[in-house]
Amino acid sequence: MLKQTHQHTVLGVLLGVAIVGLSACASMASAPATSNNGVLVGPTQMTLYTFDKDTAGSGKSVCNGPCAANWPPLVASATATAQGSWTVVTRDDGSRQWAYKGMPLYYWVKDQKPGDKTGDGVNKVWHLATP
Repeated sequence: MLKQTHQHTVLGVLLGVAIVGLSACASMASAPATSNNGVLVGPTQMTLYTFDKDTAGSGKSVCNGPCAANWPPLVASATATAQGSWTVVTRDDGSRQWAYKGMPLYYWVKDQKPGDKTGDGVNKVWHLATP
């Protein structure tokens, strides 16, 4: 009986490790954005942008309030964690946003459909996010 209990314990531990490992792999497998024609796009295939006034690696976004109304952030969930070149920044309102290579990522409210890139060069401080 003791031998069988020990085997069940070992199997249970191994199963738990396997589940945690698979869960970690699954979360790492899906980046928050992908590349389409040399430009980063969000899950809805809408173009993503960077803002020159953000400082790479600072862990924050300087586009808040009215700025964020025009340049909505690429939202990160409460459980999102950094993975490779992808990091998470905390915004002034406490929400979380994805950053690529330290630069927070945004959509442009005037882009209407996937493939639109109308935000590139706005005020000479907004640029297409590239991989």
